Amino acid sequence: MTKKNTLRFDALVPAQSKDVAVFSFIASAADVGRIARIERAGRDNAGMLQGFQRPQIAGHIREIRDYLEKPNSILPNAIVVAFLGNAQLERNETQGSRVQQLVVDISDGPPGWIVDGQQRFTALSELRGREFEVLVSGFICETEEELQKQFILVNNTRPLPKALVYELLPKVADLPPRMSSRSQAALITEALNYKTGSALKGLIKQQTNPKGVIRDTVLQRVIMNSLSDGALRLYEGDDALLLDRGVTTISEFFHAVQHTFSDDWAGHTPKSSRLMHGTGIVALGFVMDYLNSVTGAATRDEFAGGLRLLKGRTAWTAGEWDFGDERRRWNGLQNVPADIRQLSFHLMQVLKRRLSETERAA
Repeated sequence: MTKKNTLRFDALVPAQSKDVAVFSFIASAADVGRIARIERAGRDNAGMLQGFQRPQIAGHIREIRDYLEKPNSILPNAIVVAFLGNAQLERNETQGSRVQQLVVDISDGPPGWIVDGQQRFTALSELRGREFEVLVSGFICETEEELQKQFILVNNTRPLPKALVYELLPKVADLPPRMSSRSQAALITEALNYKTGSALKGLIKQQTNPKGVIRDTVLQRVIMNSLSDGALRLYEGDDALLLDRGVTTISEFFHAVQHTFSDDWAGHTPKSSRLMHGTGIVALGFVMDYLNSVTGAATRDEFAGGLRLLKGRTAWTAGEWDFGDERRRWNGLQNVPADIRQLSFHLMQVLKRRLSETERAA
């Protein structure tokens, strides 16, 4: 860095476009803030679009900051900065074309725009007591149209499938709280899909098991609900107990489901049976938690005793669901919150009524 209003960085310059200069360099968060700014998308008084960055997400920024404050944290993702002017590459003949100097004139303020990594940059800016250097990728555009085009292309990359991310979570420690329950759910899902004797062995569709029929994210919802306030709540946070008692509880329940509703389970897919569908699986998760809480059910025989009370009041593969004030065709239920709530309420009401009738008869 030389001169008061000029910053210099050693930059690597790969051979790419002849029209747009591309380079990478190392900078502190403070220096990034001196050479580039975040300009959020909005409209001026005439209704014209200005800027292009999305609003900040406070929770996401907080998670990144909390992680970066840890002594072993790293940030391999580069912050991408674009320049329209007041920045140039200077070639050093002794170092060749691949190593040049980026010279940025900041006399009129930051001349660049952060086009990718705004949340990371904001989190870095909020760090206290730690100097953190980051990788910066930059490019110089001739026109604002070219800058906006590059912004769209940079931010239009296809993200990793969420199912794959969830499948990888159990292999990672020290996750943000938002991901912890999903990580535990993914851990149990994996065990249920591959453990010998599991009622769901090979039936769960994952990135690594595309032939499965029950979506892993659906089963993870069942598990997270149970961890929050159900049969698995006592094991929450203890991976060893979850892999032992938690997996056993869910497996025993679905053994009972398969036996009680065998005609609606065997050989079916979510298209041919709502028992295998996300709506039915999530609703049955609430049934599992209820039976465990009210009757103490934990084995397949104990769960089956409660599930038999639902016989005659379901329409997994044919007929209609009778919800009292509404009737729905068997396959009219979709994997949406409203339908899941309706089916869950229906099954719970049938159970409560028939359990009460059984108690009175005894």
